[in-house]
Amino acid sequence: MFTIVRTTLFFTLAMPVSLSISAPTPPQAPQHPHVISQQGQTRVDPFFWLRDKKNPETIKYLEGENRYTDLMLKPVQGLREKLYREMRGRIQETDLSVPYRIDDYYYYARSEAGKQYEISCRKKGNLDAPEEVLLDENALAQGLKYFSVGVLSVSPDHRLLAYSVDTDGGEVFTLRVKNLETGEMLPDTITGTSYSFAWAADSRSFFYDVLDSAKRPYKAMRHVLGSNVPSDSIVIQEPDERFELSIEKSRSRQFIFFEVESKLATEIRFIHADRPEETPILIQPRERELIYHVEHHGDRFFLVTNQNAKNFKIVSTPVDQPSKEHWSDLAPYDPNIAISGIEAFKDHLVVLERRRGLPLVRIYDLKTGETHAIDFAEPAYNVELAENPDFASSVVRLEFSSLITPKSVIDYDMVAQAKTIRKQTPVLGGFNRDNYAEEQIYAKADDGVEIPISLFYRKGFRRNGLAPIILTGYGAYGLSEEAEFSSARLSLVDRGFVFAIAHIRGGGELGRTWYEDGKLLKKKNTFTDFIRCAEYLLEQKYGSPHALAIDGGSAGGLLMGSVMNFRPDLFTTVIAAVPFVDILNTMSDPSLPLTVTEYEEWGNPAERPYYDYIRSYSPYDNVEDRPYPNLLVTAGLNDPRVSYWEPAKWVAKQRILKNQNRLLLLHTNMGAGHMGESGRFDRLKEYAMECAFVLHTFGMAQSEPAVVPVSR
Repeated sequence: MFTIVRTTLFFTLAMPVSLSISAPTPPQAPQHPHVISQQGQTRVDPFFWLRDKKNPETIKYLEGENRYTDLMLKPVQGLREKLYREMRGRIQETDLSVPYRIDDYYYYARSEAGKQYEISCRKKGNLDAPEEVLLDENALAQGLKYFSVGVLSVSPDHRLLAYSVDTDGGEVFTLRVKNLETGEMLPDTITGTSYSFAWAADSRSFFYDVLDSAKRPYKAMRHVLGSNVPSDSIVIQEPDERFELSIEKSRSRQFIFFEVESKLATEIRFIHADRPEETPILIQPRERELIYHVEHHGDRFFLVTNQNAKNFKIVSTPVDQPSKEHWSDLAPYDPNIAISGIEAFKDHLVVLERRRGLPLVRIYDLKTGETHAIDFAEPAYNVELAENPDFASSVVRLEFSSLITPKSVIDYDMVAQAKTIRKQTPVLGGFNRDNYAEEQIYAKADDGVEIPISLFYRKGFRRNGLAPIILTGYGAYGLSEEAEFSSARLSLVDRGFVFAIAHIRGGGELGRTWYEDGKLLKKKNTFTDFIRCAEYLLEQKYGSPHALAIDGGSAGGLLMGSVMNFRPDLFTTVIAAVPFVDILNTMSDPSLPLTVTEYEEWGNPAERPYYDYIRSYSPYDNVEDRPYPNLLVTAGLNDPRVSYWEPAKWVAKQRILKNQNRLLLLHTNMGAGHMGESGRFDRLKEYAMECAFVLHTFGMAQSEPAVVPVSR
C-alpha cells in the first residue's frame, strides 16, 4: 500500500534542521592565507594549503571530517544498514550476462553471491560446452581496498587476454597479458596506461595509450609480445594539451583508428589491422569547429560529423579518398535530430539519434536505401548499443531501460523488424514495474526554452504539493543524463519520493546546440535551467517546498554548488559527490589533470572575460554567510578528475560561516578516486549513506517503504 506522507510532517520541515547545543564540534581546518594575484585582482585563499597531500595536517583534517560525519550520522546508522539491505536485497547476486559470439566462442560475464566483482568467461562451440574462466576479478582484488579493470580484450586468435587494472582509483592502469591456453601471465607488463587498446590482426602486437604528467592520454604505442617495453614504437604523439588520444578497432576488424580530439576538433588516422608497422593514414586534418567520428564499411567510411550540421549528420567517403572534399551526405541534415553515433553492419547502418531529449534508433538498409525507426513505447527511457561483434549479422543487440523498466537486452532483427528480449535484469524484493508511473514533462526557462524533466513515482501519488522530491542533474561536456533504471532508487520512491532528472543545457540530450548553450560564457544557463526545473516541479505540485533534495556529482557537483549560491532558499538538502567547486583555481593551473583539455569547456581564466565569468559562479569563490541548505559532500583522496582538495576546501570555507543551522558533512574515501568504491556492494553502502542523509534531514528517518523488500 502506498505510504501517505502527512501534511503535518512538511509543516515541521519549514524550519531548518536544528542542531543541539550539545552537538559535537565540527573540525575546522587552520587558515593559512594564500594570496593570489590574477587579472589585476587579488584574492586570498585561506585553505590553499589543503592541496598538499603529503602534509600530515591535510590527512588529519580529512580524517577528522570523516569522524565527524560518522558521529553526526550515528543516529541513522540503523537506517543506513536497513537501506543497504533493501538495496542489496533487490540484486540477484548470482547472475549471468547474455553471451555474444565471436568466431567459435561465446563470451559472457557472470557474478556470484557474496562477491563484489565480475568473472569473465567463455565457452567454445556451444553454450553447453565446459566453461573457461578468463579473468576472475574477485581473485585479483583480494586484499585490495580498490580494484578496477580498464582494458579487457581477447586477441583475434582467442589465445591471449590483455587486461589492465587500477588499484587505487587514480585511473592509471597497469597492462598485463594472460595466456588463455596455459593460464600463465606473460612477462609483458606496461604501466601508466589509460582506457584504450587494440590488437593487431597477428595477435602478436598491440597498440596502447600512455598518460602524460597531467594524466592525459597523449601517446599511442605499439608493442610486440616478448619485446622490451621501453623499446616500443611511438605510433602517434599529440603535443597539443587540448587534445586527448584514443585507439579503437573497427567492427569489420580491418582497421585500427587513432583519434585525437579536443572539445572543438577531431583528427583521425588509421592503419590496416594486418599491417601493424604501417604509417598511419590521415582521414582529415584537424580544423577548429570540425568534429567527426568514423565507422568502416567495405570500400568506404561512414562518418558522423558537424560539418555544416551543428547537430551532426552522416556522410560517406571512399577509404582511399577519406578527406572532407570527398564527403557526401547519406541523408539530408535535419537540425531537429541530433546524431549521436552509428554502427555499420554488412547490409545495415544503425544510427543513434536524439529527438526532444529522447534517444532513438534508426535502421538504414544499405541495399534498398529504406529506413525505419525502432519504437520504444515509454515516455522517458534510454537505449544503447550493446556488444555487436558480428559485422555480417542482420541482428543488432541493444540495451534498453527506463526509470521503471529494468535493463533489457534486446536482439532486433533488422530485416524482419522484430524485437526479441533476451534478458531483463531481475529485480528481487517484490518489485513490480506496474506499481510505478513515469512522465516526461517540460519546464520553460526564462528565455522560453523548454527543458525536459524525466520523473517517476509510485502509483497512488497525488500532485498535492506534499511529496518529498529528489532532483538530479549534470549538464556538462555534452553528456546526457539518461532516464534509465536503478533499483537502488526504489528505496526513496517506495517511501513516497518523486525522483526527477533535469535535462539541462550543457548536456547532450537535445544535441550539440543544447550543449553549446550551456558551456563557456553561456554556462549559467545550466544553473538557471536547473533552478527553473525545481521551481516548476513545485509549481505543478509534484512535491513540497520543504522537502526538496538535489543531487549531482563531478560537474554535476559544480551545478549543486552554484545553485546553492544562487538560490539557497529553494533547496532543503544537497548531495554533492566529488564536486568540481574550486573551478577558478583549478582552471588557472595548467599543471593539473584536465585543465588545459577543458579550456574549451569552461574557458581559460588567463583571458579576462573567462576569468570574470568563472569567478562570478565558482562555488568556492562565492560562499557567503547566509543560510544554506543541508549539505553532504563526498570526495576521493586519489581522484584524478576532481582533486580531493576541492570539496575539502569548499567545506572548510563553509565551516567558518556564522549564520548556519544545518547539517554540513564531508566524507572522503581515503582509498578510492572519482568513481567511489569499486565493489558493487560497497557502492550501495555509499548510496545508502546519501539516502539516509536525505531522509534524516527531511524528518523521515522512521519512514517505511510501501513494499517491504526481502532483505538479507
